[in-house]
Amino acid sequence: MLHLRLLVPADRTDEVTGLLERTVGTTHLVVLPGVARDPVGDMVLCDVAREAGDELIAALRRLGVDTYGAITVENMDLTLSARADRAEEDAPGEGADAVLWEELVEATHDDSTFSATYVAFLSVATMLAACGVMLDNAILIVGAMAVGPEFGPLAGISTALVQRAPRLVGRSLWALIGGFAAAMALTAGFAWLMDAFGLFDKAMVEADRPNTAFVWQPDWMSFVVAFLAGIAGTLSLTSAKSGALIGVAISVTTVPAAANAAVAFSYSDYAQMTGSIQQLLANLGGIVLAGTLTLLAQKALWRTTRHHQRAHTKPSRPADA
Repeated sequence: MLHLRLLVPADRTDEVTGLLERTVGTTHLVVLPGVARDPVGDMVLCDVAREAGDELIAALRRLGVDTYGAITVENMDLTLSARADRAEEDAPGEGADAVLWEELVEATHDDSTFSATYVAFLSVATMLAACGVMLDNAILIVGAMAVGPEFGPLAGISTALVQRAPRLVGRSLWALIGGFAAAMALTAGFAWLMDAFGLFDKAMVEADRPNTAFVWQPDWMSFVVAFLAGIAGTLSLTSAKSGALIGVAISVTTVPAAANAAVAFSYSDYAQMTGSIQQLLANLGGIVLAGTLTLLAQKALWRTTRHHQRAHTKPSRPADA
């Protein structure tokens, strides 16, 4: 279930509550007259089944509630209520399959910001990966993958393409390209500094490195793994199961490839640098393609499911619901 808190001018409250009452899957409607001070008006509260949430939020925006008032949506972990159970039964579709597009756009927008914190996380991850590839240490590589924040902009690009939001595409591309460029430049400087202290040397770059050589030797499996990871990551975002993102992060070699490219550049090993960049691009492309196709499939599946269930179901709402 989702909990909605709406701030509405008093002269629009009846219009909004009428919409809520007509929407299948809503319950627990509460109106608190005159309690809102900024903006001035009423507070309207209700709960709605997740599978009905996206259409309801879109309808509220068409009424202009987000312009003259406010819409706040919260995920509810536990609701013990017979009315809530009936609302979920009446709403077409399954909550686990529902995509809240407004929530997804907002989340990817926030995660696709080119900020000092984002660059710091990506740079630290790339430096950790540089230590991992130089020491041929797979544990450091995995740790660096988990730290990297690059999935946010990748998901932002996929979401923006599906939602046809060119501004979000540009914002996400800038965060992705600018972030990796800054992180790789800082990592190259880090490699030179480590060399000056005698902790890195060219022999480490030229060694066989059996545990991490895959970072600069891309093949079709690199793309396949990135594609599968992109599907899993997108599903974790749309289903609010963010725990799966850790598994996604340590499945792809974006950060290690960027790190190896930076280190190879610092030692003028352009063959490794080229292979690492190819690995990086294969991973980024696979994730974006998978994310876009997954969102398109979810959109089509959800539309088909709701149409089918509406055609075969005539939900009835109890008078006291």
